[in-house]
Amino acid sequence: MAELIPIILPEDIQEKVSCIARQISSDYQGKDLILVGMLKGAFIFLSDLARHISIPVQIDFMRVSSYGADISSSGNITLTHPIQIDVAGKHLLLVEDIVDTGRTLAWARDYFQCLNPASVHICAFIDKHERREVDVEVDYSCFSVSEGFLVGYGLDYAENYRELPGIYHLKI
Repeated sequence: MAELIPIILPEDIQEKVSCIARQISSDYQGKDLILVGMLKGAFIFLSDLARHISIPVQIDFMRVSSYGADISSSGNITLTHPIQIDVAGKHLLLVEDIVDTGRTLAWARDYFQCLNPASVHICAFIDKHERREVDVEVDYSCFSVSEGFLVGYGLDYAENYRELPGIYHLKI
């Protein structure tokens, strides 16, 4: 049976999301900003983040896959749902639940650079360096976690545990 060990409490999450949103609002004041949520994991974080951002934004989603039902990335990135908004000349903020190996976000960053945006930056709920394989700069991060397989607040294991309000280390 799996064991859930609390790592980040819901009230700490809301405080950090609000803080990051204020910084993003300041940094992008007067600019055309598109928040691109990386499905499925980022949908809860993106929802909270967007409600705290005080400037107008557009929101779209893309879905790429590299994990499947496993606890480690396959290394093969597949685009399964591209965004629908024209990004040329606009500022993009890729919103991700967790940066682990860095492969997915490096791929997404390069993909969007080819679409001629004004800029591409990364906002991650969790920046985790334990298994980083690709150098990817995270411009905004709520938390840095050193290790463990994490679930909750959008993060899953085989499509389970996304609904948890906090972050937990899953011990299988």
